[in-house]
Amino acid sequence: MTPQALAERSREMDGLSFVSAMLEGELPPPPIAELLGFRPVEAGPGRAVFELVPGEQHYNPIGSVHGGVAATLLDSAMGCAVQTTLPAGTGYTTLELKVNFVRGLTAQSGPVRCEGEVVHRGRTVATAEGRIWEQDTGKLVAHATTTCLILDPR
Repeated sequence: MTPQALAERSREMDGLSFVSAMLEGELPPPPIAELLGFRPVEAGPGRAVFELVPGEQHYNPIGSVHGGVAATLLDSAMGCAVQTTLPAGTGYTTLELKVNFVRGLTAQSGPVRCEGEVVHRGRTVATAEGRIWEQDTGKLVAHATTTCLILDPR
């Protein structure tokens, strides 16, 4: 399925059904998830969870996972959490993203889990929080907040 066809399907379904369909393999993951190697593992109203196994393919020139990988993972989980609250035909886009990195990631960090949760969902704006932690140790890696613009089709 092309990225454009996937986007069209997102407009035909309510947000929770769309995210759940990706989780259950009924719809393919978006290209960014395939590129970076993360996957959705849970979704519910106002909540989305992703997992990633960091590897050397994610490294920056100083020998650790690039912060942009963590930021993308957080943006995806928080955005999908917002998406789960939307009716069919309504979209969203990130207006603002604030990330706090509290520890670095390497290939030796093991799998990480990222959870996004909606804090507020209004008519035109939603906010969400996200956290990434190492699954093996439970140590926090990064936390973030986002503001999303709700794109009403009217």
